[in-house]
Amino acid sequence: MDNRPCSVRANGITLAYRAWGPQDAPPLVLLHARGADGADWAEIAPALATGAAVPRRVYAPDLRGHGGSDRPGGYAYETLRDDLHAFLGALGIDRADVVGHSLGGAVAYLLAQRSPRLVRRLVLEDVPAPFPLDPPRPPAERPAGDLPYDWAMILATDEQRNAPNPLWWDQMGRITMPTLLIGGGPSSPVPQEQIAAFAELLPDARHITVDAGHLVHETRPEEFLAAVEDFLSPADRTPS
Repeated sequence: MDNRPCSVRANGITLAYRAWGPQDAPPLVLLHARGADGADWAEIAPALATGAAVPRRVYAPDLRGHGGSDRPGGYAYETLRDDLHAFLGALGIDRADVVGHSLGGAVAYLLAQRSPRLVRRLVLEDVPAPFPLDPPRPPAERPAGDLPYDWAMILATDEQRNAPNPLWWDQMGRITMPTLLIGGGPSSPVPQEQIAAFAELLPDARHITVDAGHLVHETRPEEFLAAVEDFLSPADRTPS
């Protein structure tokens, strides 16, 4: 199975990505959390690519400022969303299932708001609602040495996490595709009542809890895979 690092030009930058599964299979995009990269999905991507119900072409890009992708600055959540939109276009993908973890989940739901026809089904893994933090997250201190991400990305995303754009919440009703929300339970730093609030607001949402903390797909991979496979298994690929 081919999962060598690749790259593509999208939204004026180079984005690195990994891919698994048959090239002509229905596409599934996996979006990592802040500070990680596409390799974060390497343990479960092969299982998703060879899914018992539907084989898939699985893509795991490195968001800008992470891993092998460019570090150009400009780390607004909306810019990360636009990168993803351009990434799909560069690969000729006009509709995909999208799974996002934490920051990757925010990028995923912003894409689903802006371009709902691009997203067939959406999975949000332990993704906080865009509510202002109270108290705000204090200024971060840069760790010593080389980092696998751009430190400017940390500062920019902290700023937006403290004071999210109110439109992100106001436009959740635009996410009309089936959506699975997976909470990490009481050991997660994400307030689980926020995930419940998501489920109440989205028009077509399922909400489950896997008591694994924030890293659900890493800590409890079998349960995560079972939930995602079951949710994505319907084979209807006709654009709405």
